[in-house]
Amino acid sequence: MTYFVAYTDDAYVRSDLVAVASQVTGPVIKVAIVDNQEIKKGDLLFTIDPTPFQLIVNQRQAEIDEQKALLSSSKEELSSAKAALQASTSAHTYAMQMQARYADLAKSQYAPQTDLDKANDELRRTAAEMRISEVAIEKAQTGIIAHQAALNRTEAEMATAKWALDRTVVTAPVNGSINNLTLQPGDIANANVPIVGIVDADAWRIMANYKQYYIRDFKVGATAWVWLDSEPWHFHKAKITGIARGISRDVAPDKLLPYVAPTTDWIRLQRRIPVTIVLVDKPENFKLYMGADARTVIFP
Repeated sequence: MTYFVAYTDDAYVRSDLVAVASQVTGPVIKVAIVDNQEIKKGDLLFTIDPTPFQLIVNQRQAEIDEQKALLSSSKEELSSAKAALQASTSAHTYAMQMQARYADLAKSQYAPQTDLDKANDELRRTAAEMRISEVAIEKAQTGIIAHQAALNRTEAEMATAKWALDRTVVTAPVNGSINNLTLQPGDIANANVPIVGIVDADAWRIMANYKQYYIRDFKVGATAWVWLDSEPWHFHKAKITGIARGISRDVAPDKLLPYVAPTTDWIRLQRRIPVTIVLVDKPENFKLYMGADARTVIFP
């Protein structure tokens, strides 16, 4: 068209195709959707058999109960060992006093040697009991540390198991429409492998490829007019929401830059730049179709 009217029929309707995958692997026991169904964010899509995941949760709970019991036992052992140490310390203090007393008496020959020998034996016995209590305390403290660490690890494994169990129920991440559904009960859902496609209802836009010499006068927010081939003979008011800053000149796939085929303008091949256009004031229940052809007019 002219400098005052920028028109292109190299345009199409686009949205985001959300590829939904389960985060765990297992057989599908329920499919709650049908092809082309309109859904809301949070609606149930499908369910994976939760039985093996529930069994793992039950196993982790049993391990947690076991570690809690062992931890409680170690704490009781520590308490008993501390009480025994306190008693043996008191007995050892008394034995030291008695040994010193009998030693003085025996030196002055006021007490027989046998009494001193008994006092020495009692002193050694109470010292040994103190050492036994100290070892028991060290053992109980080591047991508490080990059982607490095992409990922490098991609780982390329980959190992972519950997370996996929760992921057996797969819900819609966006509003939209189910597209090309082939999933059936009995199919195996593999983790991170998409099996349900949703056309995002909140991401509709028109991608219009304009010759490069039009772009310099385009501005984000400017008004555009859209003709949809799915609803001919109607122009819809829209606005420019984005102008690409780069395209790929290589037709190879998997590029971060979009490739737009050039068009012949006399001899020179004119490159085209993608312009993103969004409809404004869409009528209620207005339907767009991803991939459908469109035509756009912009008055720079």
